[in-house]
Amino acid sequence: MSYFSQSKGDTKAVDTATAAAKPEASAPARKQGQDMVSTLGPGLLVTGNIVCTGSVQIFGRVIGDIHAAQLLISKGAKVEGKVMAQEAVIDGDFKGTIHSNSVKLQATAVVDGEIFNNSLVIEQNAQFEGVARRLSSPVEAPTNEQINAKVAAPTPVAMTAAPQPAAPQQPVASPAPTAAPVFAKPPVVNGSAPAAEAMAEKSL
Repeated sequence: MSYFSQSKGDTKAVDTATAAAKPEASAPARKQGQDMVSTLGPGLLVTGNIVCTGSVQIFGRVIGDIHAAQLLISKGAKVEGKVMAQEAVIDGDFKGTIHSNSVKLQATAVVDGEIFNNSLVIEQNAQFEGVARRLSSPVEAPTNEQINAKVAAPTPVAMTAAPQPAAPQQPVASPAPTAAPVFAKPPVVNGSAPAAEAMAEKSL
């Protein structure tokens, strides 16, 4: 029986090892959403807003607003709109406004607009035309609650009445022209009407 029994000291050692292993097992579950990377490949056009709790890599073209934890606009990609991210790395073309705690413009970046930042790095040969300003408050990554709230919110749809077809026009008959009355005038002889009347009586 003594071979299968454990001393109190051994029991504590096992419990301590088990407790130390639990946080390591739960750590990947907490970081799973943040470690995932969403990629928009080349040849893809997205028109609309993008919200992501993790990282976003763009290789295609986006026309709209982007809110993410980390953003990478790769070489050859084009983005137009407003960007909000904790970290933003621009290696392609961007036109619009950037709000980010840390912004880095790579050598092949072409940026036209405003950059609100706490840290800005511009590499050699990068093209930046616009204004760089200091952030008034740090940018936070979006949460799942924000995403669910945006999905649940109904989008207003403008309803317009369909145009009614015009009624066919009936041909309108034009009134028949009426003949103007013709009045015979007695001939005027030597500019006197009475003389003409006298001649008419003689002929009768």
